[in-house]
Amino acid sequence: MNIAIGSDHRGFEAKSRIISVLHQLGHEVFDAGPSSRESVDYPDFAFEVARAVSEGRAERGILICGTGIGMCIAANKVHNIRAAPCHDCITAEMSRRHNDANVLCLSADLLGEELIERMVRIWLETPFEGGRHARRVEKITRFENPS
Repeated sequence: MNIAIGSDHRGFEAKSRIISVLHQLGHEVFDAGPSSRESVDYPDFAFEVARAVSEGRAERGILICGTGIGMCIAANKVHNIRAAPCHDCITAEMSRRHNDANVLCLSADLLGEELIERMVRIWLETPFEGGRHARRVEKITRFENPS
């Protein structure tokens, strides 16, 4: 799978660790930045990752900032993005299973290394259930794309 990933300065170290995990799992990675721990504005990187997913250059995206909330808000402004701020394995799984989330937003400050790695693995491996959930996701898509 081709995965776009980005962070702000607070998520830089976690992003580097996640990239290693993604490579170990055999995924292709587009690193949208940043390239250092210097202070940056998170929307710039959220928009870059979300656009890569929206335009089909990546199948999924992962964003990391201090809480995961700012990245999520910014990413969800991009057309056809369903970004979810996840804080444990259950929210990571359910964001995929029921909501077909295509961008995972994580907290660098509140989650440990081991938990982040488990969440990323679960999020990548969990399929969308479809069924009644597909109907609900379709309602969101129709609202976002009025005729």
